[in-house]
Parts: sequence; structure tokens; C-alpha cells
Amino acid sequence: MARIVIALGGNALGNTTEEQKQRIDEAAPSLVDLIRQGHEIIISHGNGPQVGMIKLGLDIASDTNDKVARFPLPECTAMSQGYIGFHLQNGILRELRAQKMPWHVATVVTQMEVDPNDPAFKNPTKPIGAFYSKTEAKKLKEENPNLIFKEDAGRGWRQMVPSPKPIEIVEKESILKLLDNEFIVIACGGGGIPVVKIEDGDYKSISAVIDKDFASAKLAELCDADYLFILTAVDRVCINYGKLNQEELKEITVEKAKALSAEGHFAPGSMLPKVEAAISFASSKKGRRAVIASLEKAPLAIQGESGTVITL
Repeated sequence: MARIVIALGGNALGNTTEEQKQRIDEAAPSLVDLIRQGHEIIISHGNGPQVGMIKLGLDIASDTNDKVARFPLPECTAMSQGYIGFHLQNGILRELRAQKMPWHVATVVTQMEVDPNDPAFKNPTKPIGAFYSKTEAKKLKEENPNLIFKEDAGRGWRQMVPSPKPIEIVEKESILKLLDNEFIVIACGGGGIPVVKIEDGDYKSISAVIDKDFASAKLAELCDADYLFILTAVDRVCINYGKLNQEELKEITVEKAKALSAEGHFAPGSMLPKVEAAISFASSKKGRRAVIASLEKAPLAIQGESGTVITL
């Protein structure tokens, strides 16, 4: 039996609640099939579209109705973890019961500790929330000097937040105890809620976005997983993508993956963070394997019949 962390992309879950429930129902058989094979799974997920819609909706509501509070990003991330987890656990539980399997499912609203001295805090690069005119952005900046706004691809001005690397999962022990009691655990949604440690072992939330793939790699490392599955829209990682000499990669070493990344084969906004997260996990302990594959072929990927495997 292997312990597997499965990272689902937020975009793969759709743009509406109905789309999300439908896609989860479609994905559930593949996920449950891994359990039927004898494996133990932990699920993480992205939340890029979802947390953006939550933040935008609340920002607009607050701008037009003084009875609606403006919610900070950490609280919006927590909201997205809750409703995505709600749909995931219900969809997976239905499939488990349909197959007469005794496992349980639980979502853990997860906080991810980051280093307050992470260089990312000096260079916020992740746009969040609503678009504003230059005048509106200037006014918001005057009201809260800590906010940073930048022009976003000619579409308007948006708040920018840092994207620090995760270093620890606050709820790690809770996740492990659930795993030991036949629970499928959904955790680290949207990369987790970024927090920094303060005095007396307490934590303080911070306005930032943690990359979902890096958070999933940290989850897999801290839970002593054997595999990290990063599930995306393609069956395998390719080099020379979209060109006549495009080539699928079946299995590569960490060293080879680093070299291909340095050569610019993987797009920064899509495949590169997945490959970097896979490198991070595979490098953390001998014998660990990172797999980048499509959701539909996840059961085949663990048998080596699909996906790109990255090993030390």
C-alpha cells in the first residue's frame, strides 16, 4: 500500500457550484479506484478561480452596500477551502458508498506556516480581487498604505500579494490522526491559509497566496507520502510543447527535470510550478516519486501506464 497526495487544480473544478459538483462526480471514480487498489489518499486542491470570485464579490458588495464588510484574503481562502471541501467530500463519499467501501471523508481547514522573511514579501506578484481605475487604486492606497496595486495587462489596477513558500502545516497532527482512522483527508486547499508564527506558539494570518503545487509537495513531505500526484489537463509532461518535435516524458530524474526547467521548456504560469513542486518532493527523501498526470488516468499512472514520473 502507498500513501498518495493528490493535487487537483482549481481550474479543473469549474467556474460555478453546479460545474464543480459535476466535475467532482466525474473525478470521484478515479480517486476511489486508487483506494480500491489498496492505497491511502490525501487530497489537496487549487482555488484560483474560486477565491478570486469570493474576493471580487465581497469587494463589489462592500463598495455598493455599507452593511457588507470587506473581507481580507485569508478569510476568503478559508471560505473557498470550506465550500470546495464540502463538494469534494460529498462527491467522494457518494462514490465510496456506491462501491460499498467503509472509508470516511473529512475536510481540514488548513493553515500553512510561512517565513516572515521570505523574499516574496518584498516582491508581491500575485493579483487578487477586483479591477480598479488608477484613481480608485490610489484612493484605496491612501486609506491603507500597506496595500500594493499594479496595473494588470491593460485591464485595470489590482491588489498584488506575495507568494511565499510553505514551511510547515499547522494542522499536520490532525491530518495524520484522521489518516490513521480510515479517513480520506482533504487539506491545504488553495495552498492553505498563510500564517506566520508569533510569540507563545500562536499564529497570525497574512495576506498572501501560496502556490497550490508547492503546498501539496509540503503536505506530501510532512505526511511521509510515497507519491505526489499533480493532476492536470495533460497525460504527460512534454518538452518542445506545441512544436513539431514535441516529446512526451515518461520518467525523468530530478537532475534532468532541473536541467529542462533551466532550458525554458516549461511555462512559468502553468507547467513550471508543477515540475518544481515535483522536484521538491522527489528530492526530500529517497524512494519518493512525483507524478504529473491527467485526472482521468490517475489509476493508470500509479501502474506506470500514464503520467510523467520524477524520481531522485
